[in-house]
Amino acid sequence: MLSIEQSTKKYNQYYAKVHSIESFGTVDGPGIRFVLFLQGCHLKCKYCHNRDTWHMNGGKYKSLDEIMEKILHYKNYIYPNGGVTVTGGEPLIQAKFLIELFTRLKEQNIHTCIDTSGMFQLTDDIKKLLELTDLVLLDIKHIDDEKCKQLVGWSNKLELEFAKYLSDNGIPMWIRQVLIPGYTDNKNDLLKLKEFISKLKTVQKIEILPYHNMGQYKWEKLKQDYPFKDVRTATNIDVERAKKILLN
Repeated sequence: MLSIEQSTKKYNQYYAKVHSIESFGTVDGPGIRFVLFLQGCHLKCKYCHNRDTWHMNGGKYKSLDEIMEKILHYKNYIYPNGGVTVTGGEPLIQAKFLIELFTRLKEQNIHTCIDTSGMFQLTDDIKKLLELTDLVLLDIKHIDDEKCKQLVGWSNKLELEFAKYLSDNGIPMWIRQVLIPGYTDNKNDLLKLKEFISKLKTVQKIEILPYHNMGQYKWEKLKQDYPFKDVRTATNIDVERAKKILLN
């Protein structure tokens, strides 16, 4: 099978590997969002609630025209206060396709948003894509490098550099932190994250997302052992405590 980068353009048409679509999203950016979930992710987050999005052999190929037709069908609902959010999986794996999609969306004056880990080298394609992006939802996996490696299988260096690039180039971002009891809720780590965020110039919002295990069944369906089956879900008390540290 062709790799996704090889297959994004064929027969003079662009294609994406799509996991699913949500027509009326309300939690992935401002307003009502058309949310496009792309297939494929290079991280190995132990708490992932979309385990079925990891491999490129999942999902279905959909053309740029097909996706635009669906988006424009809902334009009256998402415009002007909402827009399109692309998530995953990890959407930046399919950056070439997103350049084409976001170019079309900008022609329609539709707000563009990417939900990403930012764990990528800043290639020319990604820089070009970010020029077309109105908002980045940046998932900071862990502010401590060693803990980040244990949690998602990657160093956090690239995502912190990514955040700095957004800041230096005037690209708005919302910082997201999944609050996992015993993993990302340490007071010193949260204070370190607060210090890092304070140096960024384009952060519009900080979101604390409470960990839940509702995606465990997807791991089990794939006959995979869920690493966090013994980790408790985050409570409102956990979230409020983290807010006092991060936001005050």
